Order: sequence, then C-alpha cells, then structure tokens
Amino acid sequence: MNRLITAESVAEGHPDKLADRVSDAILDAVLAQDPQGRVACETFVTEGLVIVGGEIASTAHIEPAILARRVVRDAGYVKPEYGLSFDACAVATLIRQQSPDIAQAVQRNGADDPYDRIGAGDQGIMFGYATNETPERMPLPIMLAHKLARRLAAVRKEGSLLYLRPDGKTQVTVEYEGQRPIRVHTVLLAAQHAPETLLDELRADLRTLVVEPVLDGWMDERTDVFVNTSGRFVVGGPASDTGMTGRKIIADTYGGYGSHGGGAFSGKDPTKVDRSGAYMARYAAVNVVAAGLAAACEVQVAYAIGRAQPLALSVTAERPTVSAAALDRAVRQVFDFRPAAIIDALDLRRPIYEPLSCYGHFGRLDLSPTWEEPDRVEALRAAV
Repeated sequence: MNRLITAESVAEGHPDKLADRVSDAILDAVLAQDPQGRVACETFVTEGLVIVGGEIASTAHIEPAILARRVVRDAGYVKPEYGLSFDACAVATLIRQQSPDIAQAVQRNGADDPYDRIGAGDQGIMFGYATNETPERMPLPIMLAHKLARRLAAVRKEGSLLYLRPDGKTQVTVEYEGQRPIRVHTVLLAAQHAPETLLDELRADLRTLVVEPVLDGWMDERTDVFVNTSGRFVVGGPASDTGMTGRKIIADTYGGYGSHGGGAFSGKDPTKVDRSGAYMARYAAVNVVAAGLAAACEVQVAYAIGRAQPLALSVTAERPTVSAAALDRAVRQVFDFRPAAIIDALDLRRPIYEPLSCYGHFGRLDLSPTWEEPDRVEALRAAV
C-alpha cells in the first residue's frame, strides 16, 4: 500500500522566520567580532514592533536595533501598510549578560584534553537524518516545500508578480511506493498579496511561475494544486500573527521525516548543543549514506549540561549494508560528539548562520555548510 508524506516550509517574510532571521543576524554580528562569544538570543515580532531579548557574553559591540531593521527590510517589509516597516517599526532590546551558572558549566578550564574544556550548554537530545532519495540527501517533501517557498520569494523580489507581499507558506504531499517517492500528490500555497489582486489571476500566476517550474517531473494529471484556500490573504506577516524564534523547528530540519529533539537552532552559539549537536548528527548521517552503508540513517545524541561527553549515542539505519553493531562502532570511532570537537570539526565559530535561518539548515548545497560534506566516507568504510 502506498503512503503519503507531507512537509511544509515558510517564506522569509513569515513572522516566525522573520524572528529566526533577526536572532541569527545578531549571532553572526557577535561572532564576526568575537568568535568566542556566547549568544542565546530570541526575537518576538508583532504589528509595528520587534523585541529582541536573551543573554550574550561577548566582547563584541553590536547594534541589535540596526540589525533587526536591516532584516525586516531585506524580508520585504518596506511599507507601513504591510503592518511592519523597517523604517517605522519600534525595536525594543532586552539583552542581558549570560547566567554565570551556565557560563561556569560550559567553560571547563581544568580539563587536560582541550576537547573536554567545553561542556554542553544544555541538556537534551538531538537528531540527524540523511537519505539517498534526493541529491541533497534529504527527504523529498521538505526539499520541494523549501524550493517552492524560495521560488515564491524570488518572483516577488525580481518583480515578476508585483502584487505579492512578504508572507507565505508552502506544503507538499509526496506519494511513496514502498521507500521510493513516485509523484507529488498535493501542493498547497498561501501567498500574501495586495488588496486589489484578483484571486483567479493569483492562482493562475502562481501555478505557472512557481508550482510548475519547481515540481516539473513530479506532478501528473492527478496532482491537486491549492492556492490561497482561505481566499483573500491581504493582511499577513506580523500584522496578522505574532512571530517568535524557534517556532518552525520541523521546517528547519526534515519536515517531520525522521525525528526532532525539540530544541530550536536560531540565535544560539555553537556551544549550545541544540544547534551543534544536531549539525554533527546530520554530518554523521550524511557520511553514512554517502558511504553506501545505508539507504537512510538517523543519529541520536543526548547531552547533560556541563558535560563534554554525550550521555548516549544511537545509530539507526534503513536498509543497511553492514551489521548494526559495525555501523554503530564506526560512527563512534569516526565522529567526536564533544561540543569543542564539533565546533572544531565543523568550523562553527563563524558568522554563517543568518542565511540558514530560512529554507532549512540541512540539504543547503547552495551554502556549502560543513555538515553537508561527505568527507569522512573513506574513514567510515575503513572502520566497519
């Protein structure tokens, strides 16, 4: 029996994504001046207002309000009638020093091994997943949803559809035959637009300029395409719905395929294992699949605050070519999941995070993140 798998993505003008992007812009600004800076920054957006809060421990001197306004502008909120405008909105900054209790747990200066000198910034579980069903080693539904969201933003920015506004969402349902994706079953788009826009025109335009170019080869005569099923979508963005950092964690990862530990990424420096642990788990899974050791792989890692060594590591493979014990042993041998080792291996103390804050943190071959590199394939093959 065939099965249906669905994933969603959101445009960069969606309120939650706007908040994610402000938080990561602030993180990048800190890391650009102080690679050792520690950041836990969250953003709240609503009509006419952006609030930035959290904890920062750094020698960097940044201007959160200027950064927030720049992000709002880049997302397309440039007119007061949009409900949020970069040059008219208020920005409140509520940032304080990081808790000394957290700081002393993270920084473990007495350890002999340099990779033991940074403890995990929090407890929790993180997951990484990879599959061979797409070139990006990602599940097809989330990759198509992201591509639709990016295309929706592109036609707005390039001026092809002047009536579009920044907010938008996409959703794709893929039909699988066994483990193989065979067709797109359903497509759903929600696109904010100017008040004078005719709904029939918008639906025809988005099908022609967004849906068909992205899904070419995956659609057939049975594919359902729905655009703005609620009708008018004039009031959108923060004017219609508040946005907060960390509310789109499934869109940030695998679209509901595989697992998610629950921790958000944006606004967190790499000592926070919510972010770095998930990146390392993805890195390990990518290399397992690239090495041909499994058709799909999920890696789970668990941490305790202040401890460098993970509490637990688990590797699950789909259609493996080696035994479970051999695969588990190889992953443990090739990948070091201590936070300092992750930061070093993936070069995470750089201002690389703002572009990742929308359209997913994984499968981003356009950005060439280190955790997408299949550069430990030979090491894994030698270890099994």
